[in-house]
Amino acid sequence: MTVALEKLLGKLPRYGRLIGIDLGTRTIGLALSDVERRIASPLETLKRGKFTKDAAEIEKIVKRFEVAAIVVGLPLNMDGSAGPRAQSTQSFMRNLAGVIAIPIVGWDERLSTMAVTRTLLEADTSRARRGQLVDKLAASYILQGAIDRLGTLEDARTQAQDAAIDASRDGSRDASSADSGDPEGDARRR
Repeated sequence: MTVALEKLLGKLPRYGRLIGIDLGTRTIGLALSDVERRIASPLETLKRGKFTKDAAEIEKIVKRFEVAAIVVGLPLNMDGSAGPRAQSTQSFMRNLAGVIAIPIVGWDERLSTMAVTRTLLEADTSRARRGQLVDKLAASYILQGAIDRLGTLEDARTQAQDAAIDASRDGSRDASSADSGDPEGDARRR
């Protein structure tokens, strides 16, 4: 099932890995999070073939690492619209959802490969080595962005729950103070 990242939070177990996918035309970069979903690490790069073979390989990895959800890099245009590559990726996600029964999320991957390539160039990595690393590092970059966003959403949800609890406690205190009939005692308790 494909879902929005904001809705993914309610579907995840407390502990469970996410896998990130950077879907290229010739390769598929994969990255994996830790079970607490704090850090994304590059995993491997698969050679792309027919969908059935690709899906079977991804499914094996999902089972091996007990993955709770999949984050697929969505190559949107710079204006945010979905061009042919994004539409192809969305089709891949829909087809994958028919094979793997865990949530699948699209995550904006604009400039991820460029950012990773720039980092590898700054590290003076050879062209051949960059070719070996770029896809799984891009998958890691994409997954880390989604993990960071999930953390922000979780923090906001926790703060809202804490505020609601505080408000209900304050309401209870106000009601009990009003019922006590001792204004001086009420003032001392506050």
